Amino acid sequence: MKLPIIKHLTQFIEENDEDFVVETIETLESLTEVSSLKDEELDVIGELISNMYGAIEVNKMVKEGTPKKEALNTFMSRVLGSIDK
Repeated sequence: MKLPIIKHLTQFIEENDEDFVVETIETLESLTEVSSLKDEELDVIGELISNMYGAIEVNKMVKEGTPKKEALNTFMSRVLGSIDK
């Protein structure tokens, strides 16, 4: 996951609608079923999906009243904390 991408997607959600990102996730998840995709291509799609889910989670925290910067930092701390375990 990349914080600048999650930050950008969070801004996109604020300016547009979360549904756009959800529908994009669904489309990308469907693409992963194409049998001719290479592992590298699946990795890229997976990274995009992860960043989009991250942006949705950050947006949820912002809607609950957490300042955006704090929500981004909290989310990334959770991600990094789960990787260290």
